[in-house]
Amino acid sequence: MLFENMTMAVHAIKANKMRSLLTMLGIIIGIGSVIAIVSIGDTMRFMVSDLYKDVGTTLAYVYVWPTDGGEMRDSDYFSVDDIDRIKEVFGDEISYIDSSSQQNVEAVFGRNKVQFQLEGIRANYPDVHKINIIYGRNLNEADIKGRKNHVVLEAQGAKELFGTEDAVGKSLRMTIYGDTDYYDVVGVYRKEKNPYQALFGGSGEKKEGYMPETLLVWPNDSIYNIRVYAKEGTNMDSFSERFTKYIANSKNRKKEDVTFYSVSSEMGNVDRVMGGLSAAVGGIAAISLLVGGIGIMNIMLVSVTERTREIGIRKALGAKTRDVMIQFLTESAILSAMGGIIGVLTGAGLVLLGGTLLGMPVVIKPLVIIVAVGFSALVGVFFGIYPASKAAGKDPIDALRYE
Repeated sequence: MLFENMTMAVHAIKANKMRSLLTMLGIIIGIGSVIAIVSIGDTMRFMVSDLYKDVGTTLAYVYVWPTDGGEMRDSDYFSVDDIDRIKEVFGDEISYIDSSSQQNVEAVFGRNKVQFQLEGIRANYPDVHKINIIYGRNLNEADIKGRKNHVVLEAQGAKELFGTEDAVGKSLRMTIYGDTDYYDVVGVYRKEKNPYQALFGGSGEKKEGYMPETLLVWPNDSIYNIRVYAKEGTNMDSFSERFTKYIANSKNRKKEDVTFYSVSSEMGNVDRVMGGLSAAVGGIAAISLLVGGIGIMNIMLVSVTERTREIGIRKALGAKTRDVMIQFLTESAILSAMGGIIGVLTGAGLVLLGGTLLGMPVVIKPLVIIVAVGFSALVGVFFGIYPASKAAGKDPIDALRYE
């Protein structure tokens, strides 16, 4: 019986192709918009998440800042010894810890000048943040402890400064903390950008590089904030509680005076904001489904009027009221579902096309497609109930007399 109703519905739709297409247009636009917007939102959330993974999901920055408005004390700052002591206390819970020191400097070689953002690191930094060395080597323990004037440069920056990526063994001149000196390049690395960075990173940003942490904290050994990588799989909420308590006790401060800013908490905040925006915009786009549903109701009412005599013949031949109602509900559901399928193909196609043109991977979740098509069919059923009940309620004698 269901197959027969579906066959009759398809024949009725094919008999009025243009009218059926125009009727489906609201559903097509609605479903297509929802699929496109939700997919774009999921893609952006995935790319931001991927960006954070490059940074490190267990990364946190910690510093002391008096919440009572008071001034910073000398003891609120960290020293290299403080950092070493923290590593001893927390042991294997900490994969890496340093002074989070950075300097924006101008590197000079001959007549070439390039702006670099140099990051002070310890020897085991590559354990938590991959450095893809293509020439030379990473910084080692001897570089750090010996405060050697060694640097590792990003390939593009090395090429701009020296005219070649393979700059190992070359020297450059920089001024750090007012002291001008020469620094030797011991390694060159390739920085791989994810699609998000490639699209929005721009071309004018500073080039990057690494140097021994000890060179950047040496002048006064006074560190404002520290960078901590907890062990992979660590519950960052629990770790934050214990770490904050330890720092507060060691600095004779209240826990509220210690800021623990973690990547995981920022990821959660960004994901919630983007998820909320995606849902809100998707909800607005879904309003067009209401318009599409009203269009289906309207065309089904017209169809009922046009097929009044057919209804009378069917009922005269023994069709029950329920059979007539199911027939028209099936037709409205198929009409809406077909619009949903076309809308899915349109929305997904636009997202894939945009991703291809921008060179970005896109995320289109199968569950969203299934829900969209199913929802469009439900819209057809819901808005088809009144026309179907009107058709089913017709008196067969009056219907047969209808011209």
